[in-house]
Amino acid sequence: MLIKDWMSKTPVTAKATTSIMKAAKLMKENGYGRLPVVDDDGRLVGIITDRDVKEASPSKATTLDMHELYYLLSEIKVGDIMTKTVISVSPDDTVEKAAVLMLRHNVGGMPVVDAKGLVVGVITDSDIFKVLVSITGVLSGGLQFAFELPNVAGSLKSILDDLKAHDVRILSILTNYDDDAPETRKVYIRVRPMDDAKAQDVVARLKANHNLLYWAKDVM
Repeated sequence: MLIKDWMSKTPVTAKATTSIMKAAKLMKENGYGRLPVVDDDGRLVGIITDRDVKEASPSKATTLDMHELYYLLSEIKVGDIMTKTVISVSPDDTVEKAAVLMLRHNVGGMPVVDAKGLVVGVITDSDIFKVLVSITGVLSGGLQFAFELPNVAGSLKSILDDLKAHDVRILSILTNYDDDAPETRKVYIRVRPMDDAKAQDVVARLKANHNLLYWAKDVM
């Protein structure tokens, strides 16, 4: 899954000369927590967040009157408070890489920058959630089975054979490896909805033949 297929392709940006008052308005109107900052050619030069704006704004206890406050906010520019070292990704990077970077750097979104340094999009944690929902097939409901399997080739085949024997249709298969237990892996299989009687038969067979950790039914 590539970032270019999931990112917002019409990013709202600011320039270093933009006032923080206008930057705050852009973020509020569009529901964003951050804005990429670009130069006149659209190349990334920094990023500003709603937290940056709040920290740069006068305290509520200020003695300034309204006109003085507005004047001050109009004089502080994005370039004065933006972060100049920006974590960004390429449109041809994977969504998984974006998720790792966001977790590692504790950010909720990143600019997407092409080979010329131009900002061509933004990817956020909300986009990552959309990917998760899409690849799991959870919107189709159905059942999820979780197994612990030996980390050897072919260990999944017998489970798939048992599901096939009951004419169960698979929506997704996800695998998780634990560095603390390299000899095993966890496999999560989501299947299409079925009636309760058939589900009980399938569960009974899987429990008898495999290390079934749990099964869950999702109704969307």
